[in-house]
Amino acid sequence: MGALLCPSAAYLGAFLLAVTSLGFFPGVVAAAKHGPITRHYTFDVRMQNVTRLCHTKSMVTVNGKFPGPPLVAREGDRVVVKVVNRVQYNVSIHWHGIRQLQSQWSDGPAYITQCPIQTGQSYIYNFTIIGQRGTLFWHAHISWIRATLYGPMIILPKHGVSYPFAKPYKEIPILFGEWWNADIEAVISQALQNGGGPNVSDAYTLNGLPGPLYNCSQKETFKLKVKPRKTYLLRLINAALNDELFFSIANHSLTTVEADALYVKPFKADILLIGPGQTTNVLLKTKRTPPNGRFLMAARSYNTGLGTFDNTTTAGLLEYEGISKSSPLIRPTLPAINDTSYAANFSSKFRSLNKPQVPQTVDKSFFFTVGLGSSPCPKNQTCQGPNGTKFAASVNNISFAMPSTAILQSYYSRKSNGVFTTDFPSRPLIPFNYTGTSPNNTMVMNGTKAVVLPFNTSVELIMQDTSILGAESHPLHLHGYNFYVLGQGFGNFDPKKDPANYNLVDPVERNTVGVPSGGWVAIRFFADNPGAWFMHCHFEVHLSWGLKMVWIVLDGKQPNQKLPPPPADLPKC
Repeated sequence: MGALLCPSAAYLGAFLLAVTSLGFFPGVVAAAKHGPITRHYTFDVRMQNVTRLCHTKSMVTVNGKFPGPPLVAREGDRVVVKVVNRVQYNVSIHWHGIRQLQSQWSDGPAYITQCPIQTGQSYIYNFTIIGQRGTLFWHAHISWIRATLYGPMIILPKHGVSYPFAKPYKEIPILFGEWWNADIEAVISQALQNGGGPNVSDAYTLNGLPGPLYNCSQKETFKLKVKPRKTYLLRLINAALNDELFFSIANHSLTTVEADALYVKPFKADILLIGPGQTTNVLLKTKRTPPNGRFLMAARSYNTGLGTFDNTTTAGLLEYEGISKSSPLIRPTLPAINDTSYAANFSSKFRSLNKPQVPQTVDKSFFFTVGLGSSPCPKNQTCQGPNGTKFAASVNNISFAMPSTAILQSYYSRKSNGVFTTDFPSRPLIPFNYTGTSPNNTMVMNGTKAVVLPFNTSVELIMQDTSILGAESHPLHLHGYNFYVLGQGFGNFDPKKDPANYNLVDPVERNTVGVPSGGWVAIRFFADNPGAWFMHCHFEVHLSWGLKMVWIVLDGKQPNQKLPPPPADLPKC
């Protein structure tokens, strides 16, 4: 492969070195005894030739790696990342799941908290990890560049603080992604122009490798060598653009212990579901004696939409030391691609490990419909969306129009006129049978609208899927916050009956939650982080079509409850 990468060895080796010795960082071992430290990184965004499926392409990478390098720190550490843009595209990086308390200018979504980093420019992201430990990830947050620009964030506990489970023998990152033979920017550009659905990926990947179930991919397989009677911590990250994924390891059970960098009550499952933007830590206990077999670690799509999707399967190999390569290959059994029942049952198993501070009363309640729609086809153009229109997506029928300057910047400087308005509707303007027969008019409205919240407002939000152009699961991500998932169900949310079944005792705390296909989910959070915060579907295609909005949280009275001034090197539009 010449100049190409070899993630199965080099990537895993670099990660294990970082976790076991923290040797990435000069002076870390000596300084670590004295508490939190500052960890410095340089992310050099540049093009790199990479080959998969016998197809070589030049693609955007960080430091020439695919997936990108791991960012490793401890809870309480300060992280400083200098991002240098050496490619022809504008770039921004989002540190997915980091609360960004008093570091709002480092959140990263382009045109929301910052203007993108232009070619030849750089920007320093500077944030402290407060009250979080576990697995998160970083990724580009502009157009579809995150298809290749992503990597793990490993947040270790503070020194002297142990895991709430037995220390694992080793910790392994498992990043799910996608591979396109085509230029990813051309894929979305063409789709937005013709109004139809974008072409789907050619393969899913596991740590950047498609695996043995694809043609011309036998050597592009991630291999995990294990010893018997050991416990391994697998840090699962779904960095795929457009797919929730079922995942299983043949003949092995997995115990989930953490989700979105927060501990959960441990539970066992042979098959996991992980949505894009979600992270899950699981414990894998190997067998007492080496079995005669090699075991596939396989992942494929969970999909309920009407459009086309990648229905292939990525896989890695779990191999016990000393096992012959001629040993039989054992495959796991995964649910049907549209098994919504399994998806819902699995999601309902998550519970917070520790007693969470759930808002028991609600200051402001919101009801958001999330789903697809359509927009008119421009004159003298043929469009490939529904009935000759263009596909669109919306929240409360508002399809978000990206501004040309950053919302946080215009809000801070009090120059929001012409950039955004604060009249985002708190519920649908025209109620309808959300999961029943679709209305005749599927056209969306367009606007750059936000909701304004006073500091520390307790918020309840119901997110309701619609059946317009087909019911579909939507993984919704809220920047700058974790939230409590109180309940979920199918059909239309019933405000008189459903709240009686809320879990207010130990609901799971997440930053990304799946709105069930043809159903609803209820969340609560305290608006205790001032700034402008993006909320959007983590299916990149729905994000491109407008399924997104912004929360603006006002300053509190205390100095640490106010939005700090922007850094001097904040990119300009």
